Amino acid sequence: MKKYLLSIFTLIIPILTFAQETVEKGLDQRIDEAFQPVADGFFDFIFFPIYKSDTITIPFVLVLLVGSALFFTIYFKFPNIFHFKTAINVVRGKFDDIDHPVVEPAYGDVTPGGDSIETIRDESEEGEVSHFQALATAVSGTVGNGNIAGVALAIALGGPGATFWMIVCGLLGMSTKFVECTLGVQYRDVGEDGTVYGGPMYYISKGLKEKGFGMVGKIAAVFFAIFCIGGSFGGGNAAQSNQATIVLKELMGLESTSAGAIIGLVLAVLVGIIIIGGIKRIAQVTEKVVPFMAVMYLIACLYIIGTNFSFIDDAFGLIFREAFNPTAFGVGSIIGVLLVGFQRAAFSNEAGAGSASIAHSAVKTKYSASEGLVALLEPFIDTVVICTMTALVIIIFNFGGGDGAIFQYGGDGSGAVLIDGVAYEGAGITSQAFAAYIPYSNVFLTIAVVLFAVSTMISWSYYGLQSWKFLFGRGKAADLTYKLLFLLFVIIGAAASMGSIWKFSDAMIFAMIFPNMVGLYFLFPVVKKQLNRYLGAIKDAKE
Repeated sequence: MKKYLLSIFTLIIPILTFAQETVEKGLDQRIDEAFQPVADGFFDFIFFPIYKSDTITIPFVLVLLVGSALFFTIYFKFPNIFHFKTAINVVRGKFDDIDHPVVEPAYGDVTPGGDSIETIRDESEEGEVSHFQALATAVSGTVGNGNIAGVALAIALGGPGATFWMIVCGLLGMSTKFVECTLGVQYRDVGEDGTVYGGPMYYISKGLKEKGFGMVGKIAAVFFAIFCIGGSFGGGNAAQSNQATIVLKELMGLESTSAGAIIGLVLAVLVGIIIIGGIKRIAQVTEKVVPFMAVMYLIACLYIIGTNFSFIDDAFGLIFREAFNPTAFGVGSIIGVLLVGFQRAAFSNEAGAGSASIAHSAVKTKYSASEGLVALLEPFIDTVVICTMTALVIIIFNFGGGDGAIFQYGGDGSGAVLIDGVAYEGAGITSQAFAAYIPYSNVFLTIAVVLFAVSTMISWSYYGLQSWKFLFGRGKAADLTYKLLFLLFVIIGAAASMGSIWKFSDAMIFAMIFPNMVGLYFLFPVVKKQLNRYLGAIKDAKE
């Protein structure tokens, strides 16, 4: 206990110093001024276009992301549909006996399939968390403010039609998530103390070495680790504290420029206490917080949708109509609204970025494909269910005064919209929609946003730390250095503007796609082999 308290104190001191400077010198504004050019430059580099006109810009990274998801969906014969039930059963523990087999004496030291019983026992004991804990940790990394602020941003920019393309991207992303998380378990490292190290940096380096491309694998793995660290500071951290700060300041009526840094300091201390415990502590927190916050948020959404039942068919009709014939200001065409939907969905569920495979690598299993199947549930939960619920609430809210009467879809193209003469963006738009139907919903939504933010931050701290250790070693000094930097970005995100933070976050998370896809395209045949192995084991168990 003393060790933990000392560590927390060590983390807090530099943060307090930074916060004091922020209050005294107005560094919150200076952060934004310094951060904006960096965010803009890196964003333009990652989203370089393969086609550009006056109204449409098609970045290569989105084509790569969606095209790969479509390829994996077809190659694996629609696992997002035909293995959905199996995935749920794995999470429920229905197939746990396969990981911990009981061998009849008649078979001696081997199973009917010819596996050594000792090897099976060793493999099944590797890992640190259960299937459900791994799923909860990974879901907490994706189910965040992308579901509240990101959906609102998508609708504000692309109109209701962006919702349709978010759902499509989520369904396709289930296949990509299955591939990368299977590989995460397949190529993980297990330390002498049982600690698991996994993720794209390991399956890229180890997998490509098996294929005879060791140098390519090492380079791609290093780039992924760098981008993942940046993603943990951006989308997994700064963007989350940014949105939490927006709703907290609105709830408390704070307008001071120093308020953001102070809120960020409080969040940093809270997150710091949790992340010191590593993946086991993180999993223990997320398996309780994630289901609770997701269920409470969905109940609130369903209440609003249910009390406005007559608008549901109108809302879905508008979503489908606007997906193919958009009228939102500034979108331009079907390609424009498609790109908005795909970009926000990809940011929300992170399928293709490879981040979730880091959490799934820590699962206790001897069948890597079992966790791949579990992982395909994430984009469904995150995008198809929660993002769609948020979108319906916002669209129904906008029906309150007639189609488009409360605010104009597309706004001014910045992501902000005018509601009763006041500009709202991100979570602020969702907050206004909730407030129209649920008394004191500002308190509820504030709690939801903060819980979403904290759960996402603690999961992404683990992703970034694993990448940091891949680059700088697994010592305590490296561990502490990363956590200090991570907590510093909690404050930076709270102090900076939404525009600069989200640009930086988008760029970092989408940058992870490039090296990750190198690994996926080299190694997807391995996934096919492991899937057949696991499905065969299930079939044998049933017989």
